[in-house]
Amino acid sequence: MEEPKIPITTEKQNKVIRSVASVVSGNFLSKETTIKNFPFIIFLSFLAICYIANGYYSDDQVRKVNRLTGEIKELRTQYIVVQDSLVIKSKQTEVAKALALLRTGIKESVVPPKKIIVARE
Repeated sequence: MEEPKIPITTEKQNKVIRSVASVVSGNFLSKETTIKNFPFIIFLSFLAICYIANGYYSDDQVRKVNRLTGEIKELRTQYIVVQDSLVIKSKQTEVAKALALLRTGIKESVVPPKKIIVARE
């Protein structure tokens, strides 16, 4: 069943036009109900500003976390490369080659180390 459409009467149209004109001109601010509710309007405005600021703050924090995550990945990669390089350079043969290039006079020992045993008394 179709409901009959109720046409907007000219009285309702005039009321809407007057309300919009009152808001645009600023006359609604001088009405008694508006003045009575002014602290509440201020409070709602404050909450709206806090809500907007919170949105900006959270977006900034998300960007910061993403940037720091990228930096952590980059630093972890550098750490692995440097650690690998250190393992290679600290091998006995590599140390001997480096000392030979520096001509320090230090040579690799050809005599194996001996174990010192201390007798208990």
